[in-house]
Amino acid sequence: MTDLYYYFGLVRTADMEFDQPKSIGAFVLLLLILVGGTFSSPMPTNISAMVSVGLLVFGVLTFYIGIKHGEFRATR
Repeated sequence: MTDLYYYFGLVRTADMEFDQPKSIGAFVLLLLILVGGTFSSPMPTNISAMVSVGLLVFGVLTFYIGIKHGEFRATR
């Protein structure tokens, strides 16, 4: 079965190594892209700021839930 993973180019979850700097870096990069796109849109600046705060809060919340879920899965 392991050979099929490598044959089809699939990555097993056990092979993914995300440490804290990689995870936070990916999160910050994605957040910067989203916020940059929001501010470059034709919306007024105050609306863009409100949307960006919502993106930040949602991103931090889902990042935290994802970390806790990963910790739960790692212990089972």
